Amino acid sequence: MTNAPELQTGIDRTIYGMPAFASLATTELEATVDWFTTALGFEILFAMPPGDEPMLVHLRRWRYQDILVRRAPQPLHAGAGWSVTFAAEHDELDGLAARARAHGAGTVHGPADTTWNTTDVVTVSPDGVVVVFTARRPEDRQDEAFSADMSRWSAEQGLG
Repeated sequence: MTNAPELQTGIDRTIYGMPAFASLATTELEATVDWFTTALGFEILFAMPPGDEPMLVHLRRWRYQDILVRRAPQPLHAGAGWSVTFAAEHDELDGLAARARAHGAGTVHGPADTTWNTTDVVTVSPDGVVVVFTARRPEDRQDEAFSADMSRWSAEQGLG
């Protein structure tokens, strides 16, 4: 199993204690890994065991954006309403969406602005896993009324 196109610059390839990570079981491990690497820009950190028939592949995009993809003995169904969300830079969203669309598998929605002042790209892997990339909307595109509401709501709930 090889990594997707070129390794991205700046990917932290060290092994560290992950405070949280996504874990995905699939019967189509190679196709799933291809979707996450080729379409979404993750890299293969390592595979266990190494070689052509791994049982688990560790993927990473940015530090603390880790996914463990493991081979499932039988087909599984993705849970309705569940998704995994990763932080992104606003300037990368158009390219990320174009790259995922060009892959040809899965589906891609956006980039689209949300009510809460972010811009999101929502992808659905060929296995039905919803993966969202979210970025803070640039200042000049912020919804000032929403920002004012957030400040008021935060104060009302004792948040700084």
